[in-house]
Amino acid sequence: MNIHNTTEDMVLQIIADVCKSLERENSDEICTCAQCRLDTACYVLNRAHPHYIVSNRGAARAGLEVFECQQEEADLITLVHEGFKRVSQIKRPGTDHSHFDDIEEVTCNVPVFNIPTIIGRVFNGLDFSPMADTIIELRREGKTVAMKDQNWQNPYKLVSNTAGTFTFWPGPIQSKSPDQREEFEYSVRITAPGYDELNHFFKIPVVSEFEVVGSFAMNRTFKLPDLYLFSESDEDERYL
Repeated sequence: MNIHNTTEDMVLQIIADVCKSLERENSDEICTCAQCRLDTACYVLNRAHPHYIVSNRGAARAGLEVFECQQEEADLITLVHEGFKRVSQIKRPGTDHSHFDDIEEVTCNVPVFNIPTIIGRVFNGLDFSPMADTIIELRREGKTVAMKDQNWQNPYKLVSNTAGTFTFWPGPIQSKSPDQREEFEYSVRITAPGYDELNHFFKIPVVSEFEVVGSFAMNRTFKLPDLYLFSESDEDERYL
């Protein structure tokens, strides 16, 4: 069963229309590159009411409701303009903001290992509070692992509002054949000012397939055990 959010269609269409108008007049120097369009879409969809359908009949009904509710469309247009301004003020670093084409999904004609999203948490080992100002690097075979796309950072920096949670989505790895099972060994290296460096090693079992996974899903995640950082002073206090 496929579930679709028709609000997403509306938002993407409004973003396309707004970008066309900005091409004619852009006095505020709003960035309309592919990445900023995606960030703006996420900004709007996280604030808009979703409308889900599961059939063509549902799509027709949703279209009728849109015509009957012009105020909703006006609110979305306002959110899109607001989102573009916010996103342009804090552009993603390391992104080519001159690229204006739509971002395409990764495709592949050879079997690959789709590495799941890796999720973990880091806490202060003394008081169990979530860590912040902490750098986490995902490594494999002594090298920093390339991510699936530019929306996933490696190394990853924890800030106060992430509650100690970090995520990585490694890019797919080519396989010799489909249905091949293999374990891939990774490690996370965690560093923070005033704390001892922590290296945690783990293995992820994966079965190769022809289809390259293009969207995030909770059933394709690998959960790490909670990790704890200690400073030298923490070590002394634990043995007092």
